[in-house]
Amino acid sequence: MQFQTLTAISPIDGRYRKQTQALEHYFSEYALIKYRVIVEIEYLIFLADKKLFTLPAKARKHLTDLKERFGLDEAQQIKQTEATTNHDVKAVEYFLKEQLEAAGASHLKEWVHFGLTSQDINNTAIPLSWKHFTEHEYLPALINLKQQLTKLAKQWKGIPMLARTHGQPASPTTLGKEMMVFVERLDHQIQLQSTIPFAAKFGGATGNFNAHHVAFPRKNWIALGNEFVENRLELHRMQFTTQIEHYDLLAAHFDNMKRINQIWIDFCRDIWTYISMDYFKQKTKKGEVGSSAMPHKVNPIDFENAEGNLGLANGIFEHLSAKLPISRLQRDLTDSTVLRNIGVPAAHSILSFKSIEKGLSKLVLNQDKMQSDLDQNWAVVAEAIQTILRRENFPNPYEALKDLTRGNAAITKETMHQFIQQLPISAALKKELKSITPHTYTGIYPNF
Repeated sequence: MQFQTLTAISPIDGRYRKQTQALEHYFSEYALIKYRVIVEIEYLIFLADKKLFTLPAKARKHLTDLKERFGLDEAQQIKQTEATTNHDVKAVEYFLKEQLEAAGASHLKEWVHFGLTSQDINNTAIPLSWKHFTEHEYLPALINLKQQLTKLAKQWKGIPMLARTHGQPASPTTLGKEMMVFVERLDHQIQLQSTIPFAAKFGGATGNFNAHHVAFPRKNWIALGNEFVENRLELHRMQFTTQIEHYDLLAAHFDNMKRINQIWIDFCRDIWTYISMDYFKQKTKKGEVGSSAMPHKVNPIDFENAEGNLGLANGIFEHLSAKLPISRLQRDLTDSTVLRNIGVPAAHSILSFKSIEKGLSKLVLNQDKMQSDLDQNWAVVAEAIQTILRRENFPNPYEALKDLTRGNAAITKETMHQFIQQLPISAALKKELKSITPHTYTGIYPNF
């Protein structure tokens, strides 16, 4: 069959193609080839700038333009060459040599890929594409979603809500503050994500610039390598490597993204529960159905889809961060096939963000239900009453409230006020205690 979204094996390229299509610029086979070409061209121009050879203006312009216009036709040409070489990076090298010939600079062909091994290209091209994805797609999507949640938190700031610890009624809170719990957690992880460098390996076959040094022993190749990677590519060059990059910092990216996904899983489960408690209703859309059999259903599918995709992403992130930093001796090939899959958990993460965003936009606050739950749980003010009685040095207040409320589902406003009224305390203190309600006993927290 001809490939189309209906015949794709992966739902990322099939069912969810529309939501994840932008990621093809970072993680597709085409993208990997393009980033390899970019690195090879940048390196060739860098060597020319360092006076190892003279690059004619025509050839320089041709190569610079090639970076900008590189497309599927050029990538396909490289893939055809790979069918013969059975080596993807060597195919890129041959392609660029042909480009130099076309630009009238065939005498410079052997400067392409000079002194390098394929991992000098892969371990700069892949972190460069990952960097661009993180900066242009992942962090903007994450920050925008967090800001949407922050906006809702501020909107719901004054909405009192019965808290539940261990699933049981507990001291009241506000809906806005509970949303800010997730905002704060995300803030910390976003800050951490932004501090992890994008590491690269660039140093020849086993990381020691062996070929570079033997050809030009008077050149400071360590300094040149640092300058190329850090100034031209804007990556962080590791100083002591084998044939491949350590992947420790890339694993740190994956681990941190996994923590971010864990926060969103926690959030999705909470919102799902609030919907099941009828604290939220959901906007409906004409023509949509919630069940093939039950016409009344409006299911929280956006949060369920998000949770599923977040879990799938984390399973792959877990393998990536555990596997990639381990390689036998100076290198084995297991990292190669694994690295080709880093776009998969990235795509599932982005997909989940879109689902959460959609789900949040459909929420309709059911304040009546939240107020009703507070009205039916006057026992939660027992904490407040016993604490004030402690302040007044009243004997055994906790025990007195425990005897009244523990396991007693029939505690009402009247029950609580009758208890207060019979206490041997001043009228002023009774008035203070009676002023406490489940709606007002929500505590304090920083302004937001």
